[in-house]
Amino acid sequence: MKESTVAKTLPIGLAILGVILLCVWLGSDAAKDLKERLPGEDNRTKTLIEEDEPVKITGRLVKYDGVPAELPGAWPRFRGPNCDAISSDANITLARSWPDNGPKVLWSVDVGEGYAGAAVLAGRVYVLDYDQENKADAVRCLSLDDGKEIWRYSYDVKIKRFHGMSRTVPAVTEKHIVTIGPKCHVTCLDSMTGQFRWMLNLVREYGTKVPQWYTAQCPLIEDGKVIIAPAGEVLMMAVDAATGEIVWETPNPDGWVMTHSSIVPMEFKGKRFYIYCGGDTASGGVVGVSAKDGSVLWKTDLWKVRTNVPCPVIVGDDRIFLSAGYGQYENGCTMLRLTEVDGSIVAKQEYIYPIEAFGSMQQTPILYEGHIYGVRLDKQLVCLDLDGKVVWTSTSANKFGSGAYMIANGLIYVLNDTGVLTLVEATSRSYVELAKAEVLPGHESWGPMAIVSGRLIIRNLNRMICLDVTEQ
Repeated sequence: MKESTVAKTLPIGLAILGVILLCVWLGSDAAKDLKERLPGEDNRTKTLIEEDEPVKITGRLVKYDGVPAELPGAWPRFRGPNCDAISSDANITLARSWPDNGPKVLWSVDVGEGYAGAAVLAGRVYVLDYDQENKADAVRCLSLDDGKEIWRYSYDVKIKRFHGMSRTVPAVTEKHIVTIGPKCHVTCLDSMTGQFRWMLNLVREYGTKVPQWYTAQCPLIEDGKVIIAPAGEVLMMAVDAATGEIVWETPNPDGWVMTHSSIVPMEFKGKRFYIYCGGDTASGGVVGVSAKDGSVLWKTDLWKVRTNVPCPVIVGDDRIFLSAGYGQYENGCTMLRLTEVDGSIVAKQEYIYPIEAFGSMQQTPILYEGHIYGVRLDKQLVCLDLDGKVVWTSTSANKFGSGAYMIANGLIYVLNDTGVLTLVEATSRSYVELAKAEVLPGHESWGPMAIVSGRLIIRNLNRMICLDVTEQ
């Protein structure tokens, strides 16, 4: 064939081939593999675990010259002593107004990228950090007085930046501190000395799948037992804090996977159980697991969401408020009511509202004096009644993003994404703003707050500070 003929027929042949391929593509279900992409999904969960990671990791303890503060009070776990993000310390009077530059900064420390908040006990501040230089999870114990480090326990784990690294708050008692690392390493140390006690590798030992953006579930310690939800080969488990021995395990026949939500204790009709939101939209729901033996007391699929982050909120003796945000359209919030039928506990749905009514991206709403306070997806702080109806909003002029918030002395402390702290009256009458100041310049001030003896501990992506919020 002559060169000129080839030049003329080649484009025609390519055009015909293109039409054939287009017809094949249109004849297939081209949309079946398409889905909404959430932030960070360009980095798949399966890449979070290195194949050569050991089951057990040997750590190292380093002592420093920090000295514990001689201050009363405790914030010993995620959302405080009662798991409700409310300070019950009535002995400290908190300021209702601030200077233009905000409350006094008592100390400030650099932290690795992440959103892990602090736990406080016996004048010590505990935080699970990530040491990027040495590629290690680091359990740090600081002085509440000045932020100086008292000790640090580290163990080597390779973690890639994935919207930060650390996300969890330790659980602390006078004897033990328990942490869950980004890749599901559960570590127990002596809370005073930092000496190693035991470790569980949930991925290697229980088949846990590391959630997207790493682990955010915070451990719970009750009655000398550590309560965690591997949501792998077992759904939930209790571990003896002193020995590391397994006390009970809850089967996981439905194959629920770990979410970012943490376990919340509740008591109903004389039965104490742990509530967990597990799974995803394909297979998941809410479960109540007996604190006595790990048996399932009740379970429902009336609430299952794609990315569950906020924790259940206990409302009175028999109700549970649930909310979500990421990738949600219909399930913004719901209220479950527990009833007893023939000796068994049954969860019924009182209402469910779409995301436009109320949904929470990251932070867990707070129940306070018969109303629910939270920041919804339009970034406004809102007050809801127990029927889920909006009582007031902060208006479009006052937006807070995904920042942390808590209540102390009838005051709501709420951060926006860029470190502006706002003080709001915790009242259902109306939105009453008392003070506002930029206290933590930076990005993503999402780490849960802690307050002890009038010292408010907050953080952004790279820095943790302690503010004196007492009345001067």
